[in-house]
Amino acid sequence: MNHASLTPSPWIVRWSHLLAPVAGVLDVACGSGRHMRWFAERGHAVTGVDRSQEAVDAAASFGHAVLADIETGPWPFEGQRFGAVVVTNYLWRPRLADIVAAVAPGGVLLYETFAAGNEQVGKPSRPDFLLQPGELLAACAGLRVVAYEDGFLCDPERFVQRIAAVRPQATSAMPPRHLLQAP
Repeated sequence: MNHASLTPSPWIVRWSHLLAPVAGVLDVACGSGRHMRWFAERGHAVTGVDRSQEAVDAAASFGHAVLADIETGPWPFEGQRFGAVVVTNYLWRPRLADIVAAVAPGGVLLYETFAAGNEQVGKPSRPDFLLQPGELLAACAGLRVVAYEDGFLCDPERFVQRIAAVRPQATSAMPPRHLLQAP
């Protein structure tokens, strides 16, 4: 699938207003960069990571693209924080903690992937690639959940879990002004 020709996920678009105007964005398993393009067009510095050289070559036209297999190799962003971390259609449980930790204070996690039940309608169907009920919520402990869904979508048919969550600011109990605005 050539993600460069696809529109961004409606979930990512819907919640992208949560990002600070100059937030740096990390797109995990970025593919050809459809979400990198979305955020770059809105003035964000974007970084993507994927294990496919072809995908990284395509994504590089939108920002900084890193070739890395985050399932078998080290996390290439150790100690780095981003104003937003975006993940769609990807799950590798051993990296969930790294992904959540990469969200900076005041930053946003936008995550959407397949959930249990998807094996009834298509692929992926292996439990290794399907979130269990509440699993994404549990992985986001410590973040303030703005939106969460776990269920069936019709077009295309699939079961998903998705979350929009914000890491609280370390110094202020009041969320930034841009978080108070409705989508």
